[in-house]
Amino acid sequence: MPLLQFDTTLSLDGAETEAFAAFVRETYADVMRTGTSHVAVTVRTHGDAALSLGRDVEGPLLFLDAEIRRGRDDGTKREFALAVMEHARGTFGVPEENLKVVFTEHDGPSMMGYDRVGGEWSPDEA
Repeated sequence: MPLLQFDTTLSLDGAETEAFAAFVRETYADVMRTGTSHVAVTVRTHGDAALSLGRDVEGPLLFLDAEIRRGRDDGTKREFALAVMEHARGTFGVPEENLKVVFTEHDGPSMMGYDRVGGEWSPDEA
């Protein structure tokens, strides 16, 4: 189960948050070659003082902490990160300098839900 956690200073309403989460889920499934039913997305909104970046510019901040299964190459992870950051730039006006993504990779069995324990990722999964 990938867990894609966003922290942001954007002020998103419910519909915007749901649309953003749907975009992220679909993009993740497409780029990472997997399904969508197990992709968890959180969007946490913070006040301007709660998030900071040493070189941030005027405008909102958006950080993604992506907890994923091992197996994807760096180019695939970069493709997903850029797609999400481009969407945030174009849709919400987040400056490039204020967009950050970090990936943490786990063995499949370390990722689980109530109904299942994850397996290793395979390119044939999708």
